[in-house]
Amino acid sequence: MIIRPNYLEKLKPFIDVKLVKILAGIRRCGKSTILEMLKQELVSRGVDEKHIITRKYTNEDYDKSFTSKKMYEELKSFMVDNNKYYFLLDELQEITGWEKVVNTLLEDYNTDIYVTGSNSKLMSSEISTYLTGRYITIPIYTLSFKEYLEFKNNSNKSDKEHLKDYIRLGGFPLVASCNFDEKSAYGIVEDIYNSVVVKDITNRHSISNIDLFNRVVRFVVENVGKTFSANSIVNFLKSEKRTISVEAIYNYLEWLEKAFVIYRCKRYDLQGKNILKTQEKFYLADQSIKYALYGFSPTSIASMLENLVFFELKRRGYDVYIGKNADKEIDFVATKRDDKLYIQVCRELPKESDREIANLMEIKDHFPKMLVTLDDYASGNINGIKIVHLVDFLLNENI
Repeated sequence: MIIRPNYLEKLKPFIDVKLVKILAGIRRCGKSTILEMLKQELVSRGVDEKHIITRKYTNEDYDKSFTSKKMYEELKSFMVDNNKYYFLLDELQEITGWEKVVNTLLEDYNTDIYVTGSNSKLMSSEISTYLTGRYITIPIYTLSFKEYLEFKNNSNKSDKEHLKDYIRLGGFPLVASCNFDEKSAYGIVEDIYNSVVVKDITNRHSISNIDLFNRVVRFVVENVGKTFSANSIVNFLKSEKRTISVEAIYNYLEWLEKAFVIYRCKRYDLQGKNILKTQEKFYLADQSIKYALYGFSPTSIASMLENLVFFELKRRGYDVYIGKNADKEIDFVATKRDDKLYIQVCRELPKESDREIANLMEIKDHFPKMLVTLDDYASGNINGIKIVHLVDFLLNENI
């Protein structure tokens, strides 16, 4: 097991705090491994392993007949003394009423509770009802580039060579942990995607027209990093002689979000200081999903660079927006408390007069501005705008 210390560090402040800790992310992104890391941390602190109760609710032992009542009775049966019990409950979103069980264990017993899930049903209205103010959500993503290099630490490749593989093959831990060829890697990612679509979307929401749903997915995937609206998708499908309502599009997008397949990036008006509700962008949970579904193409790398930067900012705890400055667009405006960072992303180093540089130069505040690129000559700055190679951006938070 390769440790992912960033997530363990995020969990440590909440150990023994009377809150339910919810770890949420796409299937196979490493949530179970993080729970195992946590278990080792608890043991190192002197917790008796008999007081650490681990349950994975995707096992065959837990089918639809396993109700929340049975879940409660089983978990309660482990508590045989008055010492604290640590519950590590993996993928429990399929058990209807789990929120009531967790709330009862939290309130009535000496417990510390951690749960994971692959659908944001974990953050639904039921949680608000039963766990109001008593839970903290920690988003889990696929491997960062820094974590990916940990998986490849016995390789003789340079960081830039590894970056090419990371862009192409993605950051799912199973893929990174082995030396799969492209076909095998994409086969694994496609299986993960299909599992998400079947278990978390089509079955859960009883989607009957699978072909139409897949066409919507294809539009979203092919337009990663581009602004579009539900009407754009409706018009695209009309051109293919397909009819769908705007409401259905909104539902599909919401369900893809709730399964952590896509992440929404809203637009922020730098002049009006407000979040806009139109022309949002979406990014894929992992860039390999696009290539697994539709094949790798070097011409698509530019949009995938944005995808990488977006998630690196999310991992670092930033709120991330598309910037709108009058009629100019900034790829990312990243905010964290009183900090703000403006970023443009491009494959090749632009000239000073090019859009990427010019749009940043028009922003008149004192916050840092950065251009992230794959250009091997990336270094220094242009009129105060820092020029950074993608490798350096992904590996150095203090750059």
